[in-house]
Amino acid sequence: MKKRLYPAVLERGPRGALGAWFPDFPGCVAGGRSQEEAIEKAEAALARAVDGMAEQGRPLPESTPIEQIALPKGADVVAYFIVGVDPPDPSERVNVYLPKSLITRIDKRATELGMSRSSFFGFAATIALDWSPHFPRSLVDPRSKVHKTGAVRAERRPGKKRP
Repeated sequence: MKKRLYPAVLERGPRGALGAWFPDFPGCVAGGRSQEEAIEKAEAALARAVDGMAEQGRPLPESTPIEQIALPKGADVVAYFIVGVDPPDPSERVNVYLPKSLITRIDKRATELGMSRSSFFGFAATIALDWSPHFPRSLVDPRSKVHKTGAVRAERRPGKKRP
């Protein structure tokens, strides 16, 4: 999905505090002591609201034009601002086959991090995809186990001299 733009209202509150709210997301509010702090917190609050709607499978609302925002009576509006948000990609179920011992390790680590198995796979895949193009192949263990079976013997061929 492409970036969505939503208007926000910045209001002056009691004792110099500033509050921000989004007409298209009732209950999505944030506050701060400065304009910058209030806007930063509002951006984070909107991102959480959008994530919550996506997790519930609810569509995002259409953006209200600034001139159509209905202000509460007595609102001390300081400014309007726009926040852009990239909705999360929709999820898709995939089946993978992995060694049981690896799945056990993944589940243990995901639990330690407070994540689900799916979230951990997404996190790990993102790290691997963002890794340097010179990713050391030695870090990737093969699934098959190789056991040493004997010494390697070099045959001498007639007519060839070794340096």
